[in-house]
Amino acid sequence: MNILILGSGGREHALAWKLAQSKKVSRIFIAPGNAGTVNSGTNLKIDPGNFGEVREAVLGNNIEMVIVGPEALLVDGIHDYFLNDSSLRHIPVIGPDKSAARLEGSKDFAKDFLYRYNIPTARYKSFDISSLKEVPLFLRTLKPPYVIKADGLAAGKGVLIIDDINEAEKEVEAILNGKFGKAGLKVVIEQFLKGIEVSVFIITDGTSYKLLPEAKDYKRVGEGDTGLNTGGMGAVSPVPFADKIFMEKVRIRIIDPTMKGLAEDGIVYKGFIFFGLINVDGDPYVIEYNARLGDPESEVLIPRIKSDLFDLIEGVANGDLESREIEIDERFVTTVMLVSGGYPGEFNKGLPVTGLDQTRDCMVFHAGTKLSENGVITAGGRVIAVSSYGNSMKEALDKSFKNASLLKFDGIYYRKDIGFDLWN
Repeated sequence: MNILILGSGGREHALAWKLAQSKKVSRIFIAPGNAGTVNSGTNLKIDPGNFGEVREAVLGNNIEMVIVGPEALLVDGIHDYFLNDSSLRHIPVIGPDKSAARLEGSKDFAKDFLYRYNIPTARYKSFDISSLKEVPLFLRTLKPPYVIKADGLAAGKGVLIIDDINEAEKEVEAILNGKFGKAGLKVVIEQFLKGIEVSVFIITDGTSYKLLPEAKDYKRVGEGDTGLNTGGMGAVSPVPFADKIFMEKVRIRIIDPTMKGLAEDGIVYKGFIFFGLINVDGDPYVIEYNARLGDPESEVLIPRIKSDLFDLIEGVANGDLESREIEIDERFVTTVMLVSGGYPGEFNKGLPVTGLDQTRDCMVFHAGTKLSENGVITAGGRVIAVSSYGNSMKEALDKSFKNASLLKFDGIYYRKDIGFDLWN
């Protein structure tokens, strides 16, 4: 089968790397891909956000299945685009349609869904410009810090945690007045939950699901979880506190009610669901839903799937996922993200990357890279993820850090404390 993966990051490279190992897959195309994905398939120089270009690529390359990486494509309705085109509707799209993608695309929708189906989550209230005057009253019912979220997708910048109530009021007003554009037409204000986060993933055909390996990522740019939020500086899997007891709570209280709620709402969800959870004194609460795999979580969870990942994806397409098997590697996998100096602020692009031929006993997943006449150069803030196996978290991290030290580009930076809050 010929498949097309849409996206250009580490998640898409990890997917291409794993799917290239399947005997069921003939050719892999990645659009637009990066300098690493060329080792697993063929990059297509198209804009995945231009659905017309995607259509031409699918028909021109005899694509038989499309796997969607980034959330924006799902929220914008690429699945619906295929369903509404007579030339494309027979081609399975792995990723939810626009209605189902609201779980990520609208935080107000997600919170309402959680409340309606009694799924544990923080107390909240939503506001638009017409209810701006009610914001101070609600904030006074909460204890600081205050969690403020733009309703829509805001490129990872739409969540603020603020200690001062007056500053919180100003930020809500700024968002509703256009700080994040259309993403901020509504604002969700939440109770702050104190605990430790964990990312849980399933793949579903709309009826049944398979649990994938959990992961924990590290969003802050600075060591000790300090500094600005990023797209992710590293991740580990498995997560030690996510033991059988905790994960059974997740299944009973969160995953099963989510599946039941989607069915009752008449939403047929086909693809991955990412549950952003927080462990509060041993009990899981939902912080957010994502309608796709995470990044950099993909760079640790995908290598832990020992069985054929395409077999599961085929089960989604055929609606018979329940009959498919999944085998998980018990070893730890850790990833360390190498980023450009200045990220997540301003940074340079086009910097030569060296040392790629020196790495050993690890997986190098490209994120923000591209090929030039002179080799691999940087093309984004998060450049490369170095993933490694180990019989312990420390062994895996030691390998990742050792190999990360061999890679060079001007201004390179990476956190040296990934997993710090889980070390015994």
